Amino acid sequence: AVVSTQSTGKEGAEILCGWGPVTPDDPELAGGLYIAPTVIGGCTDDMTVVKEEIFGPVLCVLPFDTEDEVIERANATEFGLAGAVCTDNLSRAYRVVSQIEAGSCNINTFNNFPAQIPFGGFKHSGFGRELGEECLSYYSQTKSVFVETGEPWCPFD
Repeated sequence: AVVSTQSTGKEGAEILCGWGPVTPDDPELAGGLYIAPTVIGGCTDDMTVVKEEIFGPVLCVLPFDTEDEVIERANATEFGLAGAVCTDNLSRAYRVVSQIEAGSCNINTFNNFPAQIPFGGFKHSGFGRELGEECLSYYSQTKSVFVETGEPWCPFD
């Protein structure tokens, strides 16, 4: 989704830092469209910037009071590509990610997609998986063949 600064501001959110275009130093990336890593505050669950999948370095800050509340709110979306939990309490992190309805979850990191691990979303964030052995099923068709190596059995001889 493409979210403009005007729509974000109209809904009451505030760009705390970032946004705007960035020109990478690498000449091989010249001509691309890049935005600066962005943090948006003053967000609520009903805002476009919170509800839509934004494919870019954007973080929406939403306060919460309880673990159950944050899990319920995180799952109250039609999307579920990826999520992250940042905490120094690994028991809590594992408990929370086990309840998050997302295809990939990170703990104290983000955007790690090793080639050997399947990647894909839940809900409207995709169908099937890319990467890992699991993706090979999309490029093959299974056939079962049974062979008798002893005396053939045929009821019509």
